[in-house]
Amino acid sequence: MSTEPKTEELQALVRSAVMDGHLIQATVSQPRSKSEETRKIAIRPVLLRGELRYQFERFAGTKALHQNMAPAEAADELLRLVERDYRQALLKTPASDIQILVSKKGKAAIVRGAPTAKAAAGGGTAAPAPSHNRSKSYILPEGEPVPFLEALGVMTAEGRVLKAKYDKYRQINRFLEMVADVVPHLPTGKELTIVDFGCGKSYLTFALYHLLAIRERLPVRIIGLDLKADVIADCAKLADRLGWDRLRFAVGDIADYADADRVDMVVTLHACDTATDAALLKAVGWEASVILSVPCCQHELMRQIEQPLLKPLLRHGILKERFSALVTDAARAQLLELAGYRVQLLEFIDLEHTPKNLLIRAVRSGAPVPDNVRQDYEKFRDFLSILPYMERNMGF
Repeated sequence: MSTEPKTEELQALVRSAVMDGHLIQATVSQPRSKSEETRKIAIRPVLLRGELRYQFERFAGTKALHQNMAPAEAADELLRLVERDYRQALLKTPASDIQILVSKKGKAAIVRGAPTAKAAAGGGTAAPAPSHNRSKSYILPEGEPVPFLEALGVMTAEGRVLKAKYDKYRQINRFLEMVADVVPHLPTGKELTIVDFGCGKSYLTFALYHLLAIRERLPVRIIGLDLKADVIADCAKLADRLGWDRLRFAVGDIADYADADRVDMVVTLHACDTATDAALLKAVGWEASVILSVPCCQHELMRQIEQPLLKPLLRHGILKERFSALVTDAARAQLLELAGYRVQLLEFIDLEHTPKNLLIRAVRSGAPVPDNVRQDYEKFRDFLSILPYMERNMGF
């Protein structure tokens, strides 16, 4: 239920959550000014030398800046952000989720929902602040049963992660962290359409549905697409068993998929070589708000790269292969920027678990593309004598 609070009520609500230690986490998003570079701010409690502090993590472009504040200072800063600079805030406490929505005229509304974040162990109503030295805190914490993870053989009915599946468990949580960061950039007030190209056994597809539809209660429709009919049949049976009627699976090729007129998020994980490019081009054509892509087997440009100055590097096959993979993803990132996206290249999971550990995360900005983006790309392309698949098919 939505209510319009008075200023004093809003201030009391925020101060109570922060000062009393009830705040588990908070997110501030949707800047009121288009010139504001910081698109999102994440806030969480931490213990520094045994004292409660709140860490403000500001995301601007590819950078994340951190600042730790005492509770009183943190409460003042959070209020300032909500009252002056941003249109939306989500405060998670053990008792409820509190969403603050600010209209264009500056009027605030509060929407309360059931809690979706749990306080750390320790009893009491307050959420004990986590230490910087604590063990990793996952979106899907071990010890809490998750039906789809149990069905996929990752977790037992009691919530214990199977030893043989712990790497997969870490990968799923890392993926969900990256998705959670871009949720504020998805459209609101409509059903979201999400396509996962090359979904395979769909560990991450099921995780995506669990996060968005079950935990965040967003209206979503997710389609998993793969060429293997037997795998798709198994995934469809599991979705039916879970009762997830807005998650469906289909057999099909990335380049030929035409069952949606508009898609809000495109996910492509380990699509081989130019299949990744085909998925990225589909996403650009749909003007998807968010793109998440883990490339695989980047061979196309390895056959094209020529540069005499790099002969000591390119004469060694293993070095040329690794260099070509980096060049491929750098070109993809620059071309996505030319198409109007803000792009980050992130580590997906540690190298010890898989060599394919890079994720391209792109958010559609709608802002004019600076001239230097095209100039930098063209110089880079010409220096290496390459013509990537994406550029050949983007109509630039």
